[in-house]
Amino acid sequence: MLPPASRQQRSHVGRWLLGTAALMAWVGGTASAIAQTDHGIWTRGTLLGSLGGLRTTLADDGITLAGTDTETLLGNVAGGIKQGATMQGLTTITLQIDTGKAFNMPNGSVDVSALQIHGRSLSPYYLDDLQTANGTEAEDSTRLWEVWYDQGFDYGRADFKIGQQSIDQDFIVSKYSALFVNTMAGWPLVPSADLYAGGPAYPLSSLGGRLQFKPADNQTLLLGAFDDNPPGGPFANDPQSRDAGGTRFNTNTGALIIGELQYAINQPAIGDMVTPGGTPDKGLPGTYKIGFWYDTANVPDQAESTNGVSLASPDSSGVPALRRHNDSLYAVADQTVWVSPAYAARTLNLFSRVMGAPGDRNLIAFSFNGGATLTAPLEGRDGDIMGVDLGIGRVGSGVAASDRALRALRGGGYPVRSVETLIEATYQAQITPWWQIQSDIQYVLNPGAGIPDPADPVRKLGNELIIGIRTNIVF
Repeated sequence: MLPPASRQQRSHVGRWLLGTAALMAWVGGTASAIAQTDHGIWTRGTLLGSLGGLRTTLADDGITLAGTDTETLLGNVAGGIKQGATMQGLTTITLQIDTGKAFNMPNGSVDVSALQIHGRSLSPYYLDDLQTANGTEAEDSTRLWEVWYDQGFDYGRADFKIGQQSIDQDFIVSKYSALFVNTMAGWPLVPSADLYAGGPAYPLSSLGGRLQFKPADNQTLLLGAFDDNPPGGPFANDPQSRDAGGTRFNTNTGALIIGELQYAINQPAIGDMVTPGGTPDKGLPGTYKIGFWYDTANVPDQAESTNGVSLASPDSSGVPALRRHNDSLYAVADQTVWVSPAYAARTLNLFSRVMGAPGDRNLIAFSFNGGATLTAPLEGRDGDIMGVDLGIGRVGSGVAASDRALRALRGGGYPVRSVETLIEATYQAQITPWWQIQSDIQYVLNPGAGIPDPADPVRKLGNELIIGIRTNIVF
């Protein structure tokens, strides 16, 4: 149940829910009208088309220029730090070069991408939760993101990528989880909280190399080594401010080693007739992954200071003790479990990701997100997807021990952090091939795993209800 709220709060929540329902009704009507149009801007793959023939000319020389824009309006209507709404956006420009066409260097590719981040993030100002509400949340900046060269070998069975990389594009990826708006549906909570600067993942990246090898058609091995700290600052230092343009190219800190084994079942072969649910003569498709990461750097203890006493103690040095290295294990599963016999575009898909890390040196010792997606939920709306997601984050033993020590020193009345739980439901409507509109609702129980309410520190922060809408445009 929702926490008690004033009559005014309940009215505010009702208006948001009614507005969201009305907006999605409009989206459905607009999408149906556009679907009846068979020409022009509404049916081409990108908003700007061929750019007057420029894209076609560049493609003949192996050059692809792509752009996307994501704008997200989210509002906290109950609980958290305070109620309110923010608009935050991300524009991504990517230049890719096929070196075979461009330079007569077969099986190679170059990728250069940049980000323009604008607007105001909801989570730090209104929520203060662990599983931040919007996957594009970041500080305003125009920054370089990735610059790498990838070379294929052995007729496509192996490739090696070197350069500035954002590893969330290759590792710990769940195909079906990517639908959701919450940040942790993309780059998970454990690395976001436990690696320096959140690791080399959006909006950051690190220098390194990644090897991909396929020992069999249904098996893929990924191995990577990267600098563990994109901006090169202390653990608690604001990473994006230290490298506002994305051009720091730090190599002076520890190494992040990451590996992943992928096993796919019932995947279509070349020439197979493919539907969203797989192929007619095979079972339902799925992909399963296990992996690890290992950081060679020292990381701060969550409970003990450099002079051997609790960080909560008045006798503490105030500086956390350092623990040698950090590591994590993880598993990912994506599986189609049902295809409508009457409507092949309609499929039910399940996903899950689970990760663990040592509790003494990490804010988060365990994270999980999992749920279900349904494609083509409405007949004639094959491009639409709806889904529900459950996210769980449990703090490390050191965090809880530090909170208990602080509560004992204060004589009680201080919350001890434990688990934060997120429930998210979303519907993404494909308006045109290049435009999606997505409604979203999130409910966060025990925000921050039970952090004190700034307005009343003896109480925990109230459960949060977040409602919003996102638009994605490919231009």
